[in-house]
Amino acid sequence: MPAQATSKPWLDSALPAAQRVEQLLAQMTLPEKVAQLGSLWIYEIQAEDQSLSRQKLDARLAHGIGQITRLAGGSVLAPRELAEIANQIQHYAIEQTRLGIPAMVHDECCSGMLARNATIFPQIIGLAGTWMPELAQAMTEVIRTQMRAVGIHQGLAPVLDIARDPRWGRIEETFGEDPYLTSCMGVAYVRGLQGDDLRHGIVATGKHFVGYSAPEGGLNWAPAHIMPRELREVYLRPFEAAVRKAGLASMMNAYQELDGVPCACSKELLTDILRGQWGFDGIVVSDYMAINQLADYHRLARDQAEAALLTLEAGMDVELPNISCYGQPIIDAVEAGKLPVDLVDQAVRRVLAMKFRLGLFENPYVAPDKVLEVFDTPAQRSLARTIAQKSMVLLKNEDGLLPLPKGLKSIAVIGPNAASKRNLLGDYAYPAHIETLVTFKELGFSEHALPDAIHMVDNYAAMHSVLEAVQAIVSPQTEVLYAQGCDVLDPSTAGFAVAVEAARQADIALVVVGDKSGLIPDCSTGEFRDRATLGLPGVQQALVEAIQATGTPVVVVLVNGRPFALPWIAEHVPAILEAWLPGEEGAEAIADVLFGDANPGGKLPVTLLRSVGQAPLYYGHRPSGARSFLYGPYVDESNGPLFPFGFGLSYTTFALGNLRVTPAEVDSSGALSVRIDVTNTGAVAGDEVVQIYTRTDGAGVTRPVQELRAFCRVTLDPGATKTVAFSLPVAQMNYYNLEMQRVVEPATLTIMAGTSAHDIAQTATVQITGAVLQLDGDYEMFGTAVVE
Repeated sequence: MPAQATSKPWLDSALPAAQRVEQLLAQMTLPEKVAQLGSLWIYEIQAEDQSLSRQKLDARLAHGIGQITRLAGGSVLAPRELAEIANQIQHYAIEQTRLGIPAMVHDECCSGMLARNATIFPQIIGLAGTWMPELAQAMTEVIRTQMRAVGIHQGLAPVLDIARDPRWGRIEETFGEDPYLTSCMGVAYVRGLQGDDLRHGIVATGKHFVGYSAPEGGLNWAPAHIMPRELREVYLRPFEAAVRKAGLASMMNAYQELDGVPCACSKELLTDILRGQWGFDGIVVSDYMAINQLADYHRLARDQAEAALLTLEAGMDVELPNISCYGQPIIDAVEAGKLPVDLVDQAVRRVLAMKFRLGLFENPYVAPDKVLEVFDTPAQRSLARTIAQKSMVLLKNEDGLLPLPKGLKSIAVIGPNAASKRNLLGDYAYPAHIETLVTFKELGFSEHALPDAIHMVDNYAAMHSVLEAVQAIVSPQTEVLYAQGCDVLDPSTAGFAVAVEAARQADIALVVVGDKSGLIPDCSTGEFRDRATLGLPGVQQALVEAIQATGTPVVVVLVNGRPFALPWIAEHVPAILEAWLPGEEGAEAIADVLFGDANPGGKLPVTLLRSVGQAPLYYGHRPSGARSFLYGPYVDESNGPLFPFGFGLSYTTFALGNLRVTPAEVDSSGALSVRIDVTNTGAVAGDEVVQIYTRTDGAGVTRPVQELRAFCRVTLDPGATKTVAFSLPVAQMNYYNLEMQRVVEPATLTIMAGTSAHDIAQTATVQITGAVLQLDGDYEMFGTAVVE
């Protein structure tokens, strides 16, 4: 037993965690309890030189603290410095406060740990484009290692929102439109981040719970109009999978309201469904400012005390990013008899239990000397490059224009994203957030003392642009011409003439267009950056048209977070590569694909629209959806997609055949065997993603025309054939019946095997027989695949 255990029995690690929690809770004053429910920005306890301020620590940590916000993402500290300051924070919390409770530290980790020198992976929509959950897990294993090394304990990811409206700026942070693909990728993400034991892992945070991605008009924070059955079958499913199958340890509320109830104060969501139905035993944290939002945005609560009461009653535990409602307003309300102290105790128990699970009382400190061993190593950068390569989707390749020969006489590299390193990164990459914090201070939104230190972003400096990557990969004899042409959002066409002349002089024009992702006004995608149109931002479309008019063959590379609607480009440009926001190794990965060192095999995780007026358009619609009775399409536009969900070409070709589905009749509690042969019918090795969809006919409620049930990415040499054997549990086919019970009913099931939602190679039909199967708890959510 530790020496202190006699005076502080909760330090005895041999005792059950629940007992330790109660022992500690019994010793806490009301201010000490409330302190555990709040968080402080790192800058709130820093001096101007970024060191810790003893004066601020004494003022703000007198009663302890629940969490520290953005140790890395809210500072310009390098990794070793982060570890040192994390140790100093813990030393103060343990040695200078009465009860010695360590602090949890949280930060962002959407596409990599939000920190200087941390590996910047492709943005999540690109990760989804790999259709490889194992890469999601490998990525977050790196993030876990880096975060733990510097003393961070919670990551505010993954985003599990189902995104079907590309007007919404945060679609880039999601795994796309499909609940099954999102569930698979999300579970893998959580497993990699949390690891097998939270004493060595990072608490993953599912967000945004729930429906945040379906707002009115695609506008951030706007209400979502989602019916109860759709909410459960589509939007809640990835969150449920993360809880049930990966043991998700934290949940974060969505900002918006559902039918008049903001998610931050929804007891139905945060308690009844999350804890009551799914058995969640972690902590619920507020999205930043979401509790205050009940009063100043939704106008539901009359003041901060009422906002605190509403959210605590609903099941909220921690207020992020700083102490506002969960501070003095709670203390005053409890003392006035307006807020039961039992609600405070309930949340504190959960916070303390998580700190014990993390092992913070036993191991609060980290080893600064070992930090650099796990930051942006060659192996980590190699993984970032692999993910970027695997994420890219070849949308068009007329007459085999790609891959390009490295010995071209001349190539023109044109466009606003051709020479930009910054624009290869997503909105939650460190450089983008440094810009945000600096800009917010200038706009008066923050008291943040962070210096303008964008030049200190080491990863940014170590990256290459697409132009530089092309120059490095082509032969020494190849002339590489460059012209920006225009900026991402600037309406000026003054650079067109130079760009057109460069294209005329070249054998190939490589036009790199798309987005700048971030949270500030000069960005075209990302949080707060919603759009009413879906074409290329600014005058980029006109630039592409001007280059195309020269007669030089054009390859368009899309560096973007928002899925664009580009019908003119799809019709007129011979080759299009969707590169998403590919991260710090993205330029090299783009060059690898363009010049044939890597064969693109990524698939779209979203449907690409022809026009914004089609939104939302997604493959898994009901039978009456995606058409207008009587004639079908719109008066002025097709009702079909520009490119369907799951679509993606390769430098080789594939054929699917010999579909075998057994048995022909299956009980609702059974499973189906689905086998399909896939053959590389081309001349080079490549990847194909075999996709299995189903349709249920004869159910008690209408069902989508297609639902993804399983998938497998297969690598094949030229002429090779492999069999992919899927096992599909019939329980996976469940839905909510008329009584809103989750069931599998006797029905006709059509099995579809293909390479996209529209490219179905073969189908088979089976009968689900027997009694209705009612699923009240956990069930088999995923199909499995084996390559033979």
